Amino acid sequence: MQPDLVTSYAGMLLALAATVALTVVASLAKLTGSAPDWRTRLHALWTLDGIGVLTDDDLLAARLRRTPGLEVVEGDVLEVDFAALAPAAGTGKLRVVGNLPYNISTPILFHLLEAADRIEDQHFMLQKEVVARMAAGAGGKDYGRLSVMLQWRYEIESLLDVPPEAFDPPPRVNSAVVRMTPRAEPAAIAPALLREIVTSAFSQRRKLLRHTLGRWLGERGVEAPFDTQRRAEEVPVEEYLRLAALVAATPRG
Repeated sequence: MQPDLVTSYAGMLLALAATVALTVVASLAKLTGSAPDWRTRLHALWTLDGIGVLTDDDLLAARLRRTPGLEVVEGDVLEVDFAALAPAAGTGKLRVVGNLPYNISTPILFHLLEAADRIEDQHFMLQKEVVARMAAGAGGKDYGRLSVMLQWRYEIESLLDVPPEAFDPPPRVNSAVVRMTPRAEPAAIAPALLREIVTSAFSQRRKLLRHTLGRWLGERGVEAPFDTQRRAEEVPVEEYLRLAALVAATPRG
């Protein structure tokens, strides 16, 4: 890794107190004799009360359980109840740090969305194009269903690009580090309804919304002051949220 990139990366981690994740990795290396295999789904969960590790590697989990002060949650990340992992008492919340498996990063992000009110912040390394979609604003090709669903609930900031040469062996994709901070007062909308709206809107990106979302609204008997003579990527997150609130308040015929 280039010196300037090392400096930026280290500074960012220190500023975010994510050195906890590096400590966990260093501890794993001592316990196992080598760094964790990159294919292992391993995430550090830092709560206000301590540090935990989530993994689906049986052997690694058994070794980690011998470490004092380290809580191990063994299982599939998509089946873990993150809200239940947060401290039961007080105001403790999870701080989630991870290098997410690129092939299932989107399902993991949507899964964590369900526990956003029990999370202080999330810092992930992801495929760069996924981070671009997460943080994209309306009007660009990267803006889509993922952008709307996550920005409804989080402040999202792309922190650092990580090139392939930063790894050994280098992957075939560019990576990026992203920070996700849950909004203190998100719009009070049912996630399932918002998901249904944006799925309909982005189902045919090249067509005007009157062919997709417009028909969906008509089927529900919703008469909304919403311009459907646009494409889905032209509609800001705030408009989708207002539409969802209006749909929720409209009795179904």
